Amino acid sequence: MSGILKLGTRGSKLALWQAGWVRERLAERGVAAEIVVIKTRGDAEVDRPLQQLEGKGFFTKEIEAALLERRIDVAVHSLKDLPTRLTHGLALAAVPERADPRDVLVTRERGVTSLAGLPPAARVGTSSLRRVAQLRHLRPDVAVLPLRGNVPTRVRKVQEGGDGALDAALLARAGLERLGLAAVVAVTLDPLEIMPAPGQGALGLEVRADDRTTRTALAPLEHPPSARQVAAERSLLAALGGGCQAAVAAYAGSGDGGGGKGRLYGRVTARDGAVQITASADVDPGDPAAAGVTVADLLRAQGALELLAR
Repeated sequence: MSGILKLGTRGSKLALWQAGWVRERLAERGVAAEIVVIKTRGDAEVDRPLQQLEGKGFFTKEIEAALLERRIDVAVHSLKDLPTRLTHGLALAAVPERADPRDVLVTRERGVTSLAGLPPAARVGTSSLRRVAQLRHLRPDVAVLPLRGNVPTRVRKVQEGGDGALDAALLARAGLERLGLAAVVAVTLDPLEIMPAPGQGALGLEVRADDRTTRTALAPLEHPPSARQVAAERSLLAALGGGCQAAVAAYAGSGDGGGGKGRLYGRVTARDGAVQITASADVDPGDPAAAGVTVADLLRAQGALELLAR
């Protein structure tokens, strides 16, 4: 193709790494691209927990607007931030190979080897409602404190210590690995203990639906196994009517379903952690979204909608 593709992204270190990675993969295929930084509402209102912000798409809306206005050609998203219902006129063009989707525990004191190993009444930082709810379910004694900011900032708040310091924080392993911070990880959590967000660890490359040229340029970046996994997870979230900040967790593992099928696990947890429900189903590689609908139905039958409405 002729011309230079404009890649729109947030300005955090992680977002810039992700956009830079996409630019490098395109360059390997002879496609030139440049990065355009766009400030989002989620970046501007860092002093408030995300669940206190109204609406959806806190980290994506402004980037999508730039895409529709043709100021950029590709929106590079962390897929877990992208609402399941895309803005009219836009389409998901490619899902590159997914990084490790699991959550990790970053601790100030070395020697902690599990969530159970945290001291009584430990102070744990996270602003993810999904993580808050699951943590309260497993460790109702801990104090969960809001923790926002970019990945290095959150790590630093754990490591610095001092008055009111955090004992630990829950973060996504993918972000730490991408920024070369994997050494700070104390514990990589079993995805069936603290289940990840739908689409965690994956990138979503969004384009204008009628832009066939850009779609063609991005097509080689698609990783079909990753795309199937996130299609199942996002289908579950959509079927439950949850947004990217809802306490809905999903994990599509390679599984033991047989016949090349993976397994989709879904979970909804009450905000106070008192009730948690989990369900699972095989993923048909030919129709991964169907598994999301099946698991959502199983969760609804156990009272998921009531928990989400609390």
